[in-house]
Amino acid sequence: MKNNDWKDRLNIVYSTNPDFKYDNGEEEEVETLDKKQQKLRVSIEKKGRGGKTVTVITGFIGNENNLKDLGKLLKIKCGVGGSVKDGEILIQGEFRQRIIDLLKAEGYTQTK
Repeated sequence: MKNNDWKDRLNIVYSTNPDFKYDNGEEEEVETLDKKQQKLRVSIEKKGRGGKTVTVITGFIGNENNLKDLGKLLKIKCGVGGSVKDGEILIQGEFRQRIIDLLKAEGYTQTK
């Protein structure tokens, strides 16, 4: 029996291309690298943030859930707020050295 997925294809115009493959917008999950292979960069930013100082962690390669877990851990350990968006972890305040120490303690050896 053929799988009828017409509800997934609503608003799609008919295509005469025989090689056409419908893309439903789902992206493949990126596999998370080992902690020792992650090259995380910690920096301080102030521009575009209303004068507030933010510590930014970039360079994480992996799925969104692991990034959110790492962000949650750092926010709890620093005792401040923050967010995770666009593959970056934003921590409110200037905690560069403390975050580097926390990441190295967690096993992220290639942290600067």
